[in-house]
Amino acid sequence: MNRGEDEGDEAFKKRLVERMHHYGRARMNAGFGGRFYVWLKNGNTEPYNSYGNGSAMRVAPAGWAADTLEETEHLAKLTAEVTHNHPEGIKGAQAVAAVIWMARNGKNKEEIRQYVEKKYYPDAFKETVDQIRPNYDFNESCQGTVPQALEVFYEAASFEDTLHTAISIGGDADTLTDIAAGMAEAFYGIPKEIEKKAMTYLDDEMRDVVVRFKAKYQSK
Repeated sequence: MNRGEDEGDEAFKKRLVERMHHYGRARMNAGFGGRFYVWLKNGNTEPYNSYGNGSAMRVAPAGWAADTLEETEHLAKLTAEVTHNHPEGIKGAQAVAAVIWMARNGKNKEEIRQYVEKKYYPDAFKETVDQIRPNYDFNESCQGTVPQALEVFYEAASFEDTLHTAISIGGDADTLTDIAAGMAEAFYGIPKEIEKKAMTYLDDEMRDVVVRFKAKYQSK
């Protein structure tokens, strides 16, 4: 939200790390992944070659802040590689952000599916949710979570249905649901009663961030 037009990528990433430390280290009991927790706790500033699904989980704002699909994918790469600089970690973030940008710009699910298959996950959408569910285990990787979240988004009929369907798969259910819901928000919007309830779980500082982000990028 505070990036200036003349701010280069490296300066942006440095400031992003500073902001992640600011918000994260004040909330160390929030349930972060193990390696990210250590990264925060030790005040590290270098990436650790992760392909975990955290990069895809946190990337949704990139799909709203960018004006073009190309810019979205570039911004998603920057947000991922400050920690998750493994190719799979970057790819997972870019795919999710691309879906969000396409969804909020009026693309239908079939157009989104074809783009994702062609550029990111050619084997995504090969199994239905009902086929995934029986054998799906806990998996914290992008490659073991993002394709499943994509299928949930593709099949679900509403934002709330996305939540129910994602949770039903199991595995790393909170992160998988977060990823799927980020895409569903761009496609369906969030029902007011769900949004109102979710906001009550945030502290004042985080609630202010959400309110300002919505005003700047989601008010159109």
